Amino acid sequence: MTEILPGIHQIENIDPSPEFTTHVYLLKNPKNGHTLIDSGLPGSEKAILAHLDRIGVRPHEVTSIVVTHLHNDHTGSLVALKRLTGATIYAHWLEAAFIAGHPRYDGRGMPPDHPIDVDVRLRDGELLPAAGGLVAYHTPGHTPGHTAYYLPERRILFSGDLFFGTPALALTPPEYTHHIQSAQISARRIHELRPEAILSYHGGPFPKGAGPLLAQLLPRM
Repeated sequence: MTEILPGIHQIENIDPSPEFTTHVYLLKNPKNGHTLIDSGLPGSEKAILAHLDRIGVRPHEVTSIVVTHLHNDHTGSLVALKRLTGATIYAHWLEAAFIAGHPRYDGRGMPPDHPIDVDVRLRDGELLPAAGGLVAYHTPGHTPGHTAYYLPERRILFSGDLFFGTPALALTPPEYTHHIQSAQISARRIHELRPEAILSYHGGPFPKGAGPLLAQLLPRM
């Protein structure tokens, strides 16, 4: 098992290739139910269920799936995981429309192969009951409704594709980004939170010392 921080697991064996790292995270909360951050590519539910089994978590004990954005490598297993766990799906209200396919997203990156309705449509700054108090921060740029999630008491940020670890902390490359200047503004906003950990989706993650890395990144943007 890969517990990268207390109570936070990086799901194992989910990468389709060594060159394309994808980090789905599990936030353990036995009292109120466990939370997944994103769902991986289509078929990733197999690796996710296998990881849950290894650590003694039953599928129905996952009560929340929190989505950073619409792209298929983040939402590809949502339909399967919803069926297998019954979890509540959360996403920003703008991104939720694209995840549902109304309208179908025509920007950079692949929309979901299998659209699905999001259960809870979030607004910026909203506090989720999931994981003991995640805060949703609208961080547009990579996609219009891209959202990062923050545990303020522990200063842990789940950054989705706002950042890449390549292996250094960097913004997601412009060729994959809907609007690069918005992403730069979002990165500066996140810097104000002074995160200690940035758990990125591709590359990284950075479970400690992330604040100075982000401070070094900003002048290079």
